[in-house]
Amino acid sequence: MVANDNVSLCVQTGEVLAILGENGAGKSTLMKIVGGLTAADVGEIFVWGKPARIRRPKDARELGIGMVHQHFMLVPDMTVAENLALGQPGALTAPSAVGAARRRVNELADRYEFGISPNTLIEDLSVGERQRVEILKLLDADARILIFDEPTAVLAQREWEHLAGVLSSLAQAGRTIILITHKLHEVFEASTRCVVLRSGRLVGSVNTADTTPDAVVEMMIGRSVDLHREATHDQIGDVALELAHVWLRDDDGRQRLVDVSLKVHDGEILGIAGIEGNGQSQLIDVACGFRNPDEGTVTLAGRNITNLGPAKQVDPDLAVIPEDRHRDGVALPMSVSDNMLIKELHNPRLFRRGWRQAARIRERDNQLIEQFDIRIPHADVYMRQLSGGNQQKVVLARELSRQPRVVIAAQPTRGLDVGAMEFVYNALRTHRNRGGATLLVSSELDELILLADRIAVMVDGRIVGTFDANDASVEKIGRLMISGVGSDG
Repeated sequence: MVANDNVSLCVQTGEVLAILGENGAGKSTLMKIVGGLTAADVGEIFVWGKPARIRRPKDARELGIGMVHQHFMLVPDMTVAENLALGQPGALTAPSAVGAARRRVNELADRYEFGISPNTLIEDLSVGERQRVEILKLLDADARILIFDEPTAVLAQREWEHLAGVLSSLAQAGRTIILITHKLHEVFEASTRCVVLRSGRLVGSVNTADTTPDAVVEMMIGRSVDLHREATHDQIGDVALELAHVWLRDDDGRQRLVDVSLKVHDGEILGIAGIEGNGQSQLIDVACGFRNPDEGTVTLAGRNITNLGPAKQVDPDLAVIPEDRHRDGVALPMSVSDNMLIKELHNPRLFRRGWRQAARIRERDNQLIEQFDIRIPHADVYMRQLSGGNQQKVVLARELSRQPRVVIAAQPTRGLDVGAMEFVYNALRTHRNRGGATLLVSSELDELILLADRIAVMVDGRIVGTFDANDASVEKIGRLMISGVGSDG
């Protein structure tokens, strides 16, 4: 399989260049070549007008090229200053290295208004703050070309706004920014130019000011995409999932859920909105069995399943699309086929007396690959070889093919391109329209308004208000997320 096919592009000093394309289009591979993580089969790289031989990350660093990866390269149980010191020659043997790093962190953090203390442990920082530490590492190494690979996949809107300001400041200071993203609004807010890859080929380059989101989408996937809101489903049925007076504390004693009660009915999508870190993740953990509540009950299809733990995830009435697909959704070292079979081990059609029914499994694999548009040559491909969008489609295929009554979906489109987002939206709507219930948690307010029938807002572990989605707006929900004062509606 060819990841990059005869790609040529040029980036100017002081430019913010956005690289767009579907999952698997070759964006990250191209930047890994520039960053020294992958070697190209053919072609040349020129840096500052001179031929460059980049075979390893050290070569890239010496040329002033740095990369912020989607999955951060930080040591969690070390401080910010210690993480910076690790990047310096002789850091592990020089006692003064950490002290010098503290001074540099303070200087750079003040200059770019990062609000980062050099003495804070990485594990105590938010996702947005960890990303700022990664940027500090590059600035500390005096990187002149900064590559950001999906930098906002796990950022809240306000964290993106801060990052956009930082990118602008860096470009104005003469640094070159390359931004890989799926979010079109970020392209138009932050970049000066965008290039589009499709199936490993460069298909377009345009100044951001001279194009439109629709035109960019058509370059990306070869067709237009309609992410519209459907009319509210009017066939609301019985309560399928209920949380009643649920309380939860973290291991450190912090109250995460406070007297949470909600009901999700057959034939509806209930959306959960809130600034990240206000209890949404803990709500999902309790609802799908990752954690048991301190108080309260969870009822699925009329059955009390409060303390069943992770075993409830193989309940035929429940499907889970987890927030972190790498950690909780898929087994990366296993094949696509094995990942789609994880919840079918007791299916007598596919397993007989513990033996796999190979022909039937192969037939099922092929049907799901076609039905869920998983773009792979066969089901024996390893999960780690798939793009994020195709990994998410495998999760959808495994969970939705079981025809569950309830789907719990947490950040189901995080890190996906617009074409994959459209597919996920249609899959969740199909589940609802055939009478299924969905509990949907998303940090994207536009997504909740497009998909949900009702939207509940969480603040400090409490549900502070519920809207009919027909009456909701980003502004209305946003005000409640900030003020925390509302009423049911």
